[in-house]
Amino acid sequence: MKRDRNAELEDKQPLLDGKGSEAETSVTPYATAGFFSLATISWLNPLLAEGYRKHLELKDLQLLAPESRATKAYGDFKESWNWLKIRNPNRARTLIHALMRSLWKEGVRNAAFAMVNVLATYVGPYLINDFVNYVAGRQRYAHQGYTLILIFFFAKVTENLSNRQWYLGSMLLGLKIKASLVAFIYEKGLRLSSQSRRVHTSAEIINYMAVDVQRVADFTWSINHFWILPLQIALALFVLHRVVGIAWTAALVAACVLLLINTPLTKLQEKYQGKVMEAKDERMKVTSEVLRNMRILKLQAWDKKYFAKIEAIRVKEMSWLWKKAVATASTVYLFWTAPVLVSTATFATCVIMKIPLSAGQILTALATFRILQDPLDSFPEFISNLTQTKVSLDRLWKFLHEEELATDAVERVPKAASENALAISIKSGNFNWNPDVVPYTLTNVNLQVRAGSRVAICGMVGSGKTSLISCILGEIPVVSGMVKVAGSIAYVAQSAWIQSGTIEQNILFGSDMDRLKYEAVLLACALKKDLELFAYGDQTEIGERGINLSGGQKQRVQLARALYQDADIYLLDDPFSAVDAHTGTYLFNEYVMRALRNKTLIYVTHQMEFLPQADLILSGKYEELILPGTSFSAMIHAHQEAISSINTASKNNAVADSENNRNHLTVKEKEILKDGNPLLTPKNMKVDDNDQKFQLVQDEERERGKVAFAVYWSYITCVCGGLLVILACVAQCCFVTCQILSNYWMAWATSPKQGRKSPSPLNLISVYTGLAFGSTFFIIVRSLLVEYVGLRTAQQYFLSMMRCLFRAPMSFFDSTPAGRILNRTSSDQSELDWEVYHKFNGFMVTTVSLVGTLIVMSQVGLEILLLFAPVFVACISMQRYYMASARELQRVKSIQHAPIIHHYGESIAGAVTIRGFRQEKRFMTSNVELYDKYMRPSFYSLAAIQWLVFRMELLTTLVFSSCMLLVIWFPSKGLDSGLAGLAVTYGLSLNSQQSWWVWCLCDVENKIIKVERIQQYTKIPPEPPLVIRGFRPPRVWPTEGMIILQNLQVRYSENLPMVLHGVTCTFWGGKKVGVVGRTGSGKSTLIQALFRMVDPVAGRIIIDGLDISTIGLHDLRSRLSIIPQDPTLFEGSVRANLDPLGEHSDAEVWQALDKCKLGDTVRGKEGKLSSLVEENGENWSVGQRQLVCLGRALLKRTRILVLDEATASVDTATDNLIQQTLRVEFSNCTVVTIAHRIPTVIDSDRVLVLSDGRVSEYDEPKRLLEDKSSFFSGLVAEYATRSSTGIV
Repeated sequence: MKRDRNAELEDKQPLLDGKGSEAETSVTPYATAGFFSLATISWLNPLLAEGYRKHLELKDLQLLAPESRATKAYGDFKESWNWLKIRNPNRARTLIHALMRSLWKEGVRNAAFAMVNVLATYVGPYLINDFVNYVAGRQRYAHQGYTLILIFFFAKVTENLSNRQWYLGSMLLGLKIKASLVAFIYEKGLRLSSQSRRVHTSAEIINYMAVDVQRVADFTWSINHFWILPLQIALALFVLHRVVGIAWTAALVAACVLLLINTPLTKLQEKYQGKVMEAKDERMKVTSEVLRNMRILKLQAWDKKYFAKIEAIRVKEMSWLWKKAVATASTVYLFWTAPVLVSTATFATCVIMKIPLSAGQILTALATFRILQDPLDSFPEFISNLTQTKVSLDRLWKFLHEEELATDAVERVPKAASENALAISIKSGNFNWNPDVVPYTLTNVNLQVRAGSRVAICGMVGSGKTSLISCILGEIPVVSGMVKVAGSIAYVAQSAWIQSGTIEQNILFGSDMDRLKYEAVLLACALKKDLELFAYGDQTEIGERGINLSGGQKQRVQLARALYQDADIYLLDDPFSAVDAHTGTYLFNEYVMRALRNKTLIYVTHQMEFLPQADLILSGKYEELILPGTSFSAMIHAHQEAISSINTASKNNAVADSENNRNHLTVKEKEILKDGNPLLTPKNMKVDDNDQKFQLVQDEERERGKVAFAVYWSYITCVCGGLLVILACVAQCCFVTCQILSNYWMAWATSPKQGRKSPSPLNLISVYTGLAFGSTFFIIVRSLLVEYVGLRTAQQYFLSMMRCLFRAPMSFFDSTPAGRILNRTSSDQSELDWEVYHKFNGFMVTTVSLVGTLIVMSQVGLEILLLFAPVFVACISMQRYYMASARELQRVKSIQHAPIIHHYGESIAGAVTIRGFRQEKRFMTSNVELYDKYMRPSFYSLAAIQWLVFRMELLTTLVFSSCMLLVIWFPSKGLDSGLAGLAVTYGLSLNSQQSWWVWCLCDVENKIIKVERIQQYTKIPPEPPLVIRGFRPPRVWPTEGMIILQNLQVRYSENLPMVLHGVTCTFWGGKKVGVVGRTGSGKSTLIQALFRMVDPVAGRIIIDGLDISTIGLHDLRSRLSIIPQDPTLFEGSVRANLDPLGEHSDAEVWQALDKCKLGDTVRGKEGKLSSLVEENGENWSVGQRQLVCLGRALLKRTRILVLDEATASVDTATDNLIQQTLRVEFSNCTVVTIAHRIPTVIDSDRVLVLSDGRVSEYDEPKRLLEDKSSFFSGLVAEYATRSSTGIV
């Protein structure tokens, strides 16, 4: 028995085999490093040295160890997920538990390092009292000073070592979580049912991958704070109990009060974060839709409308971001106030209870409060991260539990050996896209297709042809009945789905190359000539959605992909509509009749001439699959009418019509075309015929080297010229000054010298409280200023980027995958909205605090500053050495993230095709491989900063130890023991402050790359102005609609071949012009030039005497109408799709719907004009979408109408009705029609035949038919012969 070929392919490409395209790359030394190398992160030295010598690329980064790769992380997570789902399917937190179960070992290891770090941190505060007593002359044992210094030193080193391993482990854990969730979301996206796709659009799912998953992964930094904060508070209270006795209870009460006050703020932050994410989802959904359909927005002059729509959504998002920022600022204020409140409460209790306070006791308490301040300061961030993570987890949980396609909808069995065996069997099938809605899409379907037979499906628009194909694929929910398929399936969709990549890759589709078979496939699909026209042949890179291929070429690539798979069953959904008559005939003969002669074939078609060769014809409304039926008879009748029109035209060849003689020109036309007219002077007649080879899609733009100072400056001065930033810095300086003065007061007042009177306890506490609480005022000022400036800056960058994107030429979108743009508008913009300015704020805060610490420590002696100076220089040198690699790693990381987003968006668009070929595993493998590429720069970037911080903390620990030695060696300087103790108290945090300062500096340099990347998209060269003041056309222009093409030469890019070569002709006003030609002859390019989607290299287009290059794009495009080749619908209502600008009444909209034959369809919907149109118009057939586009043109009512294959996806009867409507409604308009159906253009006043971008023929149809050697005459004769055969 023959095995399913698709299943064999899956076996060849297992997802979890651990092998990829980079198998030859060596593994990171982190996997094999020894204890010392791991502890000091020395295993990274070779990479940093290489990064200092040159700009790092992805190929310079070694693979992660197998146990750290995305494949392993995803496999472990999925196993845990399935295990927990089976064990308790209704458990509410399966996602969290699955992550914990799959990564618990890494979590325990990180927790152990965190524990060591916390314990080491409190050694210093515990021993401060002993050190102050020693300095005051109360020595308890020999060499006590040196012993204390050694303990301090080793405690700080232990703290440093454990901290680095803790952070590095947390980062790696975050990468694994992100890998697990990204792969799982991707897999879920491929399996979503049609119902679930309505709830979660592709843009929303991209947001889950780009933002929500990142939030969850980032929480690994904070996850240990659940138990660390209580432990740190407990240790602090223990130390306080040792020095102030029962007064420690006041500190406990104060801390509890603060935690209670924080509870409502936490709930507010969670609420606001949820609203922010909802608004972000909505913005990304519209942005994704806009990027996907930017061409139609520009053609229809709707770009202003949709920019305003995105701007309005962004305003709503910003309002929630501001509310969240105010809640965050309140939390920051609360917890910066916490140490002040705790210390004041403790000291006040001591005074009330008359507990004596010595300098040692106070300094020990102050040191404890300073140590406690770090976790309390980070608590607002922890709360913020916790709320964001909870919101993201809830969103991910909801998505991951959405309904999937039923795996048992179709019973798949191997192909039977018997020739007469059934290949497809449907018994009593009832199918519905929405199971909750009646009537069903398909009712009581009974179909049996024998192996090797050909079945044709035809029917009116919206009759269910594609739905029948979908039920065989298992895409449409089965309400009842049974579907059985024997053998493998190859599927060709009605709307071509082409992957980014080479033509060869699209055809092979994961299979191995068989050259003879490959060449035969190219021949059968008529692709040989097309490949010869491409500079790189079949190695030509195809842009996103096949942008650099014509509609016919895309369909033929699809057909080649299907044929190469050598499947048992072929499902073709109207692939012949996109090709011309000659190519269609060739494909039917060579592809259908010859290449697939031994295959089971079901094909949808609107060409009646392809029906006689079918063994079975399915027609009519599919509630009852009847043959023949009323609908079928109507289509046959319509087809006969079309043939009659061609025959009539042929018989009247000899009739001369002097009024339409091609040499007869009006006076106005002669005036425009006369020699010397400046309007016809070419802009640039020098055209380089030696076109260089150039791929359309290039690598993503990437800066190199140090980030320019201008990037920093423009970011900082974006709001109020940077004045508010200066005020925020001043507020932080005032805060630190007040903090130092309050501590200095306590140390000075409690260590009196001879002759200096000690202040009373009340004065002691009063002064301290005044200074301490006074400092908190500056905190709230600084916090609000930072939040305001940060969000205002983010908004200005966003609007600037979006304006540039909307004004960018189509060549930018053709050569830039949407994933790259979405990466910047989603993840990069999210960083700008929150992370970037908080990193700048952290750097500013740490800088001021570090300077304050050095000022206090300098009280011991200026030697400290002299010692710190070379250490600071060494730290800066190391930081520069590190940044040479870190910058490039961050850039490589950002670049590697875009392909993940792009691959997902592309996969979702082609999910039906992927599932049809049963290639889910291969695409999952590609997704995991892409994420492995992203993990490499991410891991090395995270490890590099730990490498830097470890060495810096080691140096500052030496400075701190030296400070203590100076206190011991030079006691005769007369320094108060209290002030010496204060210096040591501040010195305890010197290493963490300096390392944190450098960390923040590096963070700023890394995050500024996000600003740099967005700035790149604010400098996109724009297309010509929308409006040129002083050169605006009259309000009634065009009045006649005469179009003159003069020596038109067009290419899509300077480095791409010429498409149109000197096209010269005139379309007379009010006439109908048909444009025909082989696929790829330049028909659509001509239309693009007419709408100035691409400006000509040379030549002119003149409409009613006005050179269109002299007016604004909006003035031009708003005066023209087009029904495009790819019918586009936007998510929203039917009315919004017909009249997005809101310029027409409901009565006018209904009138347009009736004229385009959709009135009854819309009236049958529950919401009428408010009926929902889903993403990409997926709940409407392709034919219906084209009719909606016709409705738009009927409402717009311009003097010039362009139809670019406008009726390719409708049946002949509907096409005839549409043509009648066009004749009546646009009788006085210039109508330019590109069509492959000869009846559509046969009654045109003129026919333009294009060949390889040149005018081959241009005359009246009758005259062209007179010349039997003309291309058009041959095309008509071929169509008439083909159409008449067997159709009665």
